[in-house]
Amino acid sequence: MLLHRTTLRRPWRRMAAILTAATLGVGLLAGCGSDSADKTDQQNDGTQAASAGAFPVTVEHAFGSTTVDKAPKRVVSVGYTDDQTILAFGIKPVGMVDQYPNPPGKSPDINTQWPWVKDKWGDTKPEVVMKNGDSGPNYEKIAALRPDLIVAVYSEIDKAAYDKLSKIAPTVARTKAEKEPFSAPWQDNALHIAKALGKAKEGEKMVQDIQGQLDAAKKAHPELGKEKAVALSWYKNSVAPFTSTDVRGRLVTGIGYKYQTEIDKIAGGSFYTTLSPERVDLVDVDHIFVINDKADTEALKKFKLFANLDAVKKGNVSYLLDSEGPAVGAAISQGTLLSMPYAIDELVKSVDQ
Repeated sequence: MLLHRTTLRRPWRRMAAILTAATLGVGLLAGCGSDSADKTDQQNDGTQAASAGAFPVTVEHAFGSTTVDKAPKRVVSVGYTDDQTILAFGIKPVGMVDQYPNPPGKSPDINTQWPWVKDKWGDTKPEVVMKNGDSGPNYEKIAALRPDLIVAVYSEIDKAAYDKLSKIAPTVARTKAEKEPFSAPWQDNALHIAKALGKAKEGEKMVQDIQGQLDAAKKAHPELGKEKAVALSWYKNSVAPFTSTDVRGRLVTGIGYKYQTEIDKIAGGSFYTTLSPERVDLVDVDHIFVINDKADTEALKKFKLFANLDAVKKGNVSYLLDSEGPAVGAAISQGTLLSMPYAIDELVKSVDQ
């Protein structure tokens, strides 16, 4: 089974990834070929740039502050889901992270085909600058794309990686208030990126609209406020719940549930943890949301300690396919301006069933 940041389906190798300064110098980066950039130029034009009237803008982040002098036209996303937020503002990134490894021989890339992004990508095929599980981004490839802005918000890059990216183009890292990578509220990430793109007001409106959808879900289901819930996956033959600060946990509480915060205490600052057999009882709450594709879901169902939980016996479990079928799990795990409306609708439907 594979595990990655936006799901427990693919290897979570990036949790242990260390981004180092490596061997590429500024001169090499500046001298990279332009084939990738030329190809992407044909797919993106000036109409995709941010509004020219909002610049310059200065964005404070975890590693300092970055000033974007003019409307970016060639944006590279180094954050795992930042491409979707950028796309929400009508800007097609020229480079992005391959969150869900594309099945061999399958085209186009699955990451451009989710129901909530497909129409916005159209025929554009962004360059992959990092694959899930890589130790860091491909600096040469990024430089070759000639970006005028690099967005690394939903990312665990360190200061060394940030400094290296900044030598290629102005780079905006994760929010200043974020204590641990991937722990910032989805709203903060969205507004952070919106500001860098010169789309602050537009971003505020999008966030308000999604918050309105969450509030409507709460109002329609007041009973959820009395119940405790948890989101989890099956990983390495273990039950692996997400914390309340992970986007999955925030979405569960966003529609009204209380969360099983005992998970946070044993996660040690990570966005998830794996439970030993004697601690599986921690997920025996009022409602369980399982995010996995079919094979892993079936494996979880056969795990006796899970099958014997009261919540499971009572049928209080929502099994949400990750990348397969309607890909509800992917939408929830990504938690972006584009995926959230879809995720909220599907999450509420799973509760109503």
